[in-house]
Amino acid sequence: MIYFLTVNYYSTNLVAKLISSLRDSRGVESKTLIINNSPDDDSIHQLKTESVIILDATHNLGFGSACNLGLQFIYAEEPQAIAWIINPDAYIFENTLAQVNPFFNLHPEVSILGTIVHTPSGIIWFAGGCFIPATGAILSQNLLANTDEDYVTCDWVSGCSLIVNLKKFPDCPQFDAAYFLYYEDFDFCRRYTNQGHIIAITKQFGVLHQPSSITNRYIFQKIKHSTYSYFLTLDRYTNKRILILRLTRLLCYAFILIAIKPQVAFGKFRGVLIYLRDKHLKIF
Repeated sequence: MIYFLTVNYYSTNLVAKLISSLRDSRGVESKTLIINNSPDDDSIHQLKTESVIILDATHNLGFGSACNLGLQFIYAEEPQAIAWIINPDAYIFENTLAQVNPFFNLHPEVSILGTIVHTPSGIIWFAGGCFIPATGAILSQNLLANTDEDYVTCDWVSGCSLIVNLKKFPDCPQFDAAYFLYYEDFDFCRRYTNQGHIIAITKQFGVLHQPSSITNRYIFQKIKHSTYSYFLTLDRYTNKRILILRLTRLLCYAFILIAIKPQVAFGKFRGVLIYLRDKHLKIF
């Protein structure tokens, strides 16, 4: 069974389009699980069917914690399932579902699989992620450009389209709840890599994604969360010198942005302040 797991935040129209893209299952058994992070959004319940399950969160849990709620539900129902985490503003290409089970039958060693992600204009938006601990660089790179392999191992994959092979996990895999939004996918991949799991990216099937079509509605909140999560990630996976260097550079850039993009600038300042507060200012 393939479970599609998506998180709704006032995005019923996008989720409806996503569900529509899943209808061409060609005999593949699948269900869609929607975690409703906007519990006062009654419109999402119009999408409920036998194969579409909706779980209301008590409040906006953030992306990772909402996914945790969904993964726990799926793992309790079927711990051998394939759980495909997908953004509500991403859509499945035609004939994709029929390729998923054969992939994991052929490659049962893969625990977490990212798919190639295209923009509506056909540009590759994501095709694998690399991490350079010595500099703290978290990079998106097209690791699939010059290969015909079924998959390529990588350091991290995007939560926009992230498939979890649940049978590889003795316990339900979970995102770290410290991340409200952004970089939770990176941390998820790095933690499970450190436990010996294989993280990979494939171009055998993929999705179409409209980048930031949801979060761009809330610029200040987006920048605040991404800044906080970025420094939380650097704190965990690099050293203090790199952390301080990147923090100093970001603050300088934020000061420059005050006159041109105040929401972005103050979002960066707020994210840094929350990070420093949580670390009790011990970074220095």
